[in-house]
Amino acid sequence: MKSFDIPDYYRSSIITPLKEFRRKKDKLKRDFTPTLLDFGPVRFLIARHFGFCYGVENAIEIAYRAIAENVGKRIFLLSEMIHNPDVNADLQSRGVRFIMDTKGGQLIPWSELMPDDVVIIPAFGTTLETQSKLASIGLNVEKYDTTCPFVEKVWNKAGQIGQKNYTVIVHGKPNHEETRATFSHSKEAAPTVVVKDLAQTQRLARYITGESPTEQFYTEFADQYSVGFDASRDLQRIGVVNQTTMLASDTQGIADYLKQVMIQKHNLGENPSTDQVDAYFANTRDTLCYATNDNQDATYALLTYPADFAIVAGGYNSSNTSHIVDLCEEKLPTYFIESEQKILSPNLIRHYNGHTRQEVVTENFIPRLSGLTGEPVTILLTCGASCPDATVEGILTKLVSFFPEARPVSEVMNEFLS
Repeated sequence: MKSFDIPDYYRSSIITPLKEFRRKKDKLKRDFTPTLLDFGPVRFLIARHFGFCYGVENAIEIAYRAIAENVGKRIFLLSEMIHNPDVNADLQSRGVRFIMDTKGGQLIPWSELMPDDVVIIPAFGTTLETQSKLASIGLNVEKYDTTCPFVEKVWNKAGQIGQKNYTVIVHGKPNHEETRATFSHSKEAAPTVVVKDLAQTQRLARYITGESPTEQFYTEFADQYSVGFDASRDLQRIGVVNQTTMLASDTQGIADYLKQVMIQKHNLGENPSTDQVDAYFANTRDTLCYATNDNQDATYALLTYPADFAIVAGGYNSSNTSHIVDLCEEKLPTYFIESEQKILSPNLIRHYNGHTRQEVVTENFIPRLSGLTGEPVTILLTCGASCPDATVEGILTKLVSFFPEARPVSEVMNEFLS
């Protein structure tokens, strides 16, 4: 696996060697059991896979290289590099400015940009329209393009099935940077429509089968379909691609559902051949991101172990992190935090409620904090793909500090790595 040159302060003297130890012991990544760090009165079950993925480390390396190679020049990012507040704040502290917010709102007018400025394309990629705008100004849009290769893989797949006269269904959050970019690239090759979840997919299916009048499609899916989309013509042959950070099982569920809709619509019978299905529904299983899959599979494995609560670290606007939170919330109390600074005291934690989209404070979140003669507190710990190892270390060590009788971190790590 390629090694990336990223700032040391994103690494961790605890988490980074722990991950490397597990990687060496399980090079084929078949073991999804969590790592147990036992401090005595408190124990941590840490997910097998979490933290910076290939695409994120690649983006960070390129961004910091852009800063190092362009001293004295103005450096811009199209929007947030990744959905992590610490990384974005550090880039801004080094003079990098954001041209747009995460929803595409303009922060810096295009007219302020000059040909000798440096523009970094974030890991989510960008739209063809934005690329064209940058090129018209005379900016080099390729030198510091950090678009994740797995996002580009989705674009390529959309183009491939579009050339075979399939309409592309994009499973993603319509306002997310990656989905906007995928939609932009896909619509160049094929009629394209975005669905945000299974419920919206089921409503789309009614237009496929003719149960809903075609004219309603344009209102119900406003701003989610490509120019010239004809709901009566363009839903005869379809294929599904996804925003890479969506819940993999959700994307697969949507694809499986639409596949059955097409089988029934075209009267293919109970056991149609692959060729029969392919005539109406494209096989696009290989567009699911490996890191998203690994992190989610590791979370499923983590949740098979009993625990008192879970801590999930990451940016509040991180799609892949929010899906991990959703999985954990189904099983036990879960606290979604950006960093250890959100742990206010042994009795108070400030965390993000994804349903209300607000931070809330919970009291007495650690059970059995006093009277340490009883059963140890067990905490599940994981994070999103854009969260540094250093952040996870900060959370772990702060929680351990609340237990005076806890074994030293060095002792536990030496025991684990020996």
